[in-house]
Amino acid sequence: MGRPGLSRRHLLTAAGGLAVAGSFGFAALGTGADALASSASTRVRYWNLFSGGDGYNMIAMLDSFRAEHPGIDVKDSTLQWGNPYYTKLAMTASGNRAPDLAVMHLGRVPGFSPGRLLDPWDVNLLAEYGVHERDFNPDLWKRAVVDGKLYALPLDIHVQLCFYRKDVLKKAGLLGADGRMVPVTSTDEWFDVLKEAKKATKKGLQTLGLHVNDLNIQWWMFVAFYTQLGGTWFDAARTDVTFDTGKATQVLQFLRRHITDGYAIAGAADAEQFVNGAPFTLEGNWSVPVFDGAKLDYGATPLPPVFGQQATHAESHAFVLPHQSGRGGAANDAAHRLAAYIVQHAQQWAGGGHIPAYTPTLTSPAYKKLQPQSEYVSAMDHQATEPKVWFAGSTGLLAQRIGPVVMASTAGSAKPEAAARRMKGVLTQLLAMKNPMDGKTAAEGGPVA
Repeated sequence: MGRPGLSRRHLLTAAGGLAVAGSFGFAALGTGADALASSASTRVRYWNLFSGGDGYNMIAMLDSFRAEHPGIDVKDSTLQWGNPYYTKLAMTASGNRAPDLAVMHLGRVPGFSPGRLLDPWDVNLLAEYGVHERDFNPDLWKRAVVDGKLYALPLDIHVQLCFYRKDVLKKAGLLGADGRMVPVTSTDEWFDVLKEAKKATKKGLQTLGLHVNDLNIQWWMFVAFYTQLGGTWFDAARTDVTFDTGKATQVLQFLRRHITDGYAIAGAADAEQFVNGAPFTLEGNWSVPVFDGAKLDYGATPLPPVFGQQATHAESHAFVLPHQSGRGGAANDAAHRLAAYIVQHAQQWAGGGHIPAYTPTLTSPAYKKLQPQSEYVSAMDHQATEPKVWFAGSTGLLAQRIGPVVMASTAGSAKPEAAARRMKGVLTQLLAMKNPMDGKTAAEGGPVA
């Protein structure tokens, strides 16, 4: 979706170089008043990848900033989600044509050659604008630090959740006195819950939406449940693979059982089934506006700790400073001011289902009134993230290579034990590869992760 008044010039500028469609296929957009026609003394060029509802929420926050800071002209451009976005960002950073501010998935930061393609944040300048390390979850802030410097300013975390229909679960006797889904602490309890829920489910509907044919969601589910088992990926030096094929097999068998026991249907339209009365669906918090719009009586909780330890897959949108050889001055100051403002005014951002990274927002009365957001805010404290390596992060090589392996196991075209061994082999191959961002970038003829 585009912003009203989108000019053809902005659209062409944002779309330039994006020949390959991302896996989600969002269109390239550009917004904002023409900086050349602005009377503002300072201009900030800002790139993001937010479309749909997220795009409109971001535009609203930007417009609030503009109203409060008339001396700063924000020229914002929304580009195509996924690898096309990262390819273009890398090209501009390596060619000294980068915007002043950009959005990046936090998991992609280690692979984006911090110090070469990204500039560090001035934490003292952020503090002047009211943003301090103490206002963020410690684990989230730690992920944004590379070699002792802050290279990303977290805006949110977005998590995989267990959505449930309260009307169906009440009929099945699976709602507690607090009106929420009964707690689950083991795989046996989980499948007992599914068994009871199935009895209360209308004919023709599955019990659980598992997104069997979505390699990203299958991968994210694996990351969550593997983390619940205490599984690791690499040693501290990132030189050896420590992936536990036994624990991986447990997770893959767990995911596969949903199909063999008849609770999930491969190829089903999971969100649509949930809207039509399926009791459960596992998917990202970005579905909150969809289910709100359908006026469902529903709740959402972090993924159940079926392996005894809470862990919910989480990624994060964060602000970064793409490398500029002459970074500094008024535009850099304004970029820090803009990012700090949006982070501190993310109440509206929470309406899209995201958990704001700025913790004072989470304790505000306005946030506590949000449902189901306030029900799953605890996911902030038990994030299951991909390993901190160059090939991880949203749409990264790790998901591209391992997601199909998990998907094949869940669907039944590969046995869990064999799939687990294959996953370890892929991790070994990836660890041996050199990060192309540390050498040649796409702008210099090399590949981009």
